[in-house]
Amino acid sequence: MEQDTFPDRRRRLLAAVMLAAAAFAGCASKPMQAVPGPARTALAPTGTLRIAVYPGSPTSLVEQAPPEAMRGVSVDLGRSLAGRLSVRGQITVYPRQAEALAALQRGDADFMITNATAERARVVDFAQPLVDLALGVLVLPSSRVSAVERLDQAGVTVGVSQGSSSERVLGERFKQSKLRTFATLDAARASLLAGEIDAFATNKGILFEMAERAPGARVLDGRWGSEHLAPAIPRGREAGLAYLRVFTEEVRANGELGRAVQRAGLRGTIPAQ
Repeated sequence: MEQDTFPDRRRRLLAAVMLAAAAFAGCASKPMQAVPGPARTALAPTGTLRIAVYPGSPTSLVEQAPPEAMRGVSVDLGRSLAGRLSVRGQITVYPRQAEALAALQRGDADFMITNATAERARVVDFAQPLVDLALGVLVLPSSRVSAVERLDQAGVTVGVSQGSSSERVLGERFKQSKLRTFATLDAARASLLAGEIDAFATNKGILFEMAERAPGARVLDGRWGSEHLAPAIPRGREAGLAYLRVFTEEVRANGELGRAVQRAGLRGTIPAQ
């Protein structure tokens, strides 16, 4: 009798374990919310999600590459959003961030991830921030800027990206240092190596990438501010914005954001505020 009932007890125990595991999995992995038709139309009005990126930034596009080899938070999450919308994702590479943002403002692009500033919120719509990035400084050993706190001093020239939020913020903040703007990150790196500028300032995600291509350069400890990276879409697409907020919460919760950050090699992140 004992031998007859043991397999039965074991089967009941196994069934209970499997049921508990299934229940736990159901709690741990919340199903993705279905995309309403109006949201799909608003986010991808042409039937294709046009994703605006620019090279040199892990938050956008790490470096120029064939489409299948592209890496960047905007690239990965843009493609993920296109998949949820059941539309094709089209990556369009712009020379710099300001041009990608201008394309979004004109409605020539549908999606990008960028620093959500109050100024930009007047021309595009943002979902809630995905992650925050420290703003820092890249220097050579010979630079007169030895600490972030010494960025503003007489005789110092600091490079920034043309049309960036760093240009606006530091332009308002500096009393002594001069700003020099650059159309591309490659031009800024070359100028730093040539000794034409004392430092280059932007988010640390970009700075660490630049440092790897600038022998002797290093990113200073500390920060002079932070960026709030968030998904952005053209203004006037309210139905799409509502779903974009849902999408943002989902990728933060299900690990997609973390995987995109890791694949892009994004450094300099700080807790979102």
